[in-house]
Amino acid sequence: MLTKHPAPRTLLLSASTVFTLLLSACGTTPLPAQQGRAGIDVDKLLAAGNTPRGDAISRGATRQDPTSGLQVELSPATLLARTSSAADSTDGAALGEAIGAPTDPLRPDTTINLDDASATQDLWGRIRKGYTLPELDSPLVTDHERWYTSRPDYVQRMTQRGSRYLFHVVEEISRRNMPTELALLPFIESAFNPQAMSSARASGMWQFMPATGKDFELKQNLFRDDRRDVLASTRAALDYLQRLNRMFGDWHLALAAYNWGEGNVQRAIKRNQQQGLPTDYLSLNMPPETRNYVPKLHAVRNIIARPEAYGLTLTPVENHPYFVSVPIQRDIDVALATRLAGLPVDEFKALNPSQNKPVILAAGTPQLLLPYNNANLFVHNLTGHNGTLASWTAWQVPKTMHPSDVAKRVGMSEAQLREINHIPPKMLVKAGSTLLVPRSQHKEEDVSVALADNAMMALAPDVPPLRRMTLKAGKRDTVKSIAQRYGVSPQQLAQWNKVGSSASFQRGQTVVVFVANKANGKVVASKDGSKDAKGRRAEERRSPAKTARVVASVSRSTTQKSATKTRNAPAARSSRVRVASAR
Repeated sequence: MLTKHPAPRTLLLSASTVFTLLLSACGTTPLPAQQGRAGIDVDKLLAAGNTPRGDAISRGATRQDPTSGLQVELSPATLLARTSSAADSTDGAALGEAIGAPTDPLRPDTTINLDDASATQDLWGRIRKGYTLPELDSPLVTDHERWYTSRPDYVQRMTQRGSRYLFHVVEEISRRNMPTELALLPFIESAFNPQAMSSARASGMWQFMPATGKDFELKQNLFRDDRRDVLASTRAALDYLQRLNRMFGDWHLALAAYNWGEGNVQRAIKRNQQQGLPTDYLSLNMPPETRNYVPKLHAVRNIIARPEAYGLTLTPVENHPYFVSVPIQRDIDVALATRLAGLPVDEFKALNPSQNKPVILAAGTPQLLLPYNNANLFVHNLTGHNGTLASWTAWQVPKTMHPSDVAKRVGMSEAQLREINHIPPKMLVKAGSTLLVPRSQHKEEDVSVALADNAMMALAPDVPPLRRMTLKAGKRDTVKSIAQRYGVSPQQLAQWNKVGSSASFQRGQTVVVFVANKANGKVVASKDGSKDAKGRRAEERRSPAKTARVVASVSRSTTQKSATKTRNAPAARSSRVRVASAR
């Protein structure tokens, strides 16, 4: 958790003010000419704090990120030095256009006073004051209180992880006048882990299913999954909860619907109405998960209200933003962004978990979230960076290609292409697929909005095309014997010939088999697909099982691993795999 060190009163700058000063030096934000070369009126700045000029500049202010140990100086002298040196750098001026002025993502027009006494107050107290959910009289609440109390290490990890996001969730809930207990819901859903993925494919700290995420405009493609985006998913979750509350008129029923689905809750209510039973949360017949869902939230609610009564100590969370928003206007590598911001990769991904690839596309990513100090450092370091910002770009495959051919065309190894694009073995990349490939040194254009928003992957099995072949059944031929002879399944052979899998053929009966084309031309069919007896016997002597191939189809898979299943139709058409997100 980021520890804030209050700045002297003479340096009470908003986040946007500090960053605007830095950006103005690199040509992004114009300032009036009368403010001087650096664009900073230091006398006016100091007058606001009633502190002597020399004392303020010499004393300055520093803030430290405990994760990286980096110190960031925020004194006017430092700002003057940075802006003066940046103004002399043409490279800095050009790179300054890669980002916009950082802001608080929830209150972009509000000045952040880092010396405000209320900002150092414990956020848990603010949450407690906003409790408005009705009490839930259920022994399940006590059961879950006992479960959490017996696991203090788990509660500690959960609250520490949530401290990154909790202020912004509470701010959004307060703005909507919703019960502040809802800010604790991610504890139940994901333990405040934005990378969480359930077995049912629900993702993010609010655990959105793919279809529900799309309903609430959470983009899911090869490059990003907004279900994991902290701000986007919080907005969508609160929108959904408000809609459910309007639908049921009861927060407990709304929460049950959030977990179980609104249709299921509506049907449960209707069943109770038909039987003359109450329709409150505790009276409905629900699956165990939903029956325990709201009691879990109340258990956490009670622990937050009186942690000492449960023998627990909560990690203090200060009542101010943990991160600020830095708008992205150029593609940039994740590795470079983390280095410029002075953040470990894990911390960067914890704040920006929606990114699926090693490059951040400006067309599909409105902003980066960074701790205040690191955002300041990122802006400063970016102005002094020499070199390209992105070493990767997106490329659309013009035709169905083997990965080895793609690798040669884009100038990378096949192994690297498969790894970074999650291409399984024995698969072809179909036309229209979007791949991440090295960015040419001569390419300056960023990935377009259309490509960033609609990137998809389509794969096809790497098998030879199939040819229809007919033969005459022998005296004792059955579906099973012919299938074994040609190396196919009895079910396939039965489907091709519209008979049962245990059927027998009459002597001389025509049997259809699909075999793979051979490059050496040994398997040759006449125009009607039949073979003469001599050719058939010769082929059978050459171990027909080696000439027959089963058509494979690719099933949709969240792990993007290769899978096969039997082909029902005689034509060899490869099914298309659309990857909603890389996991």
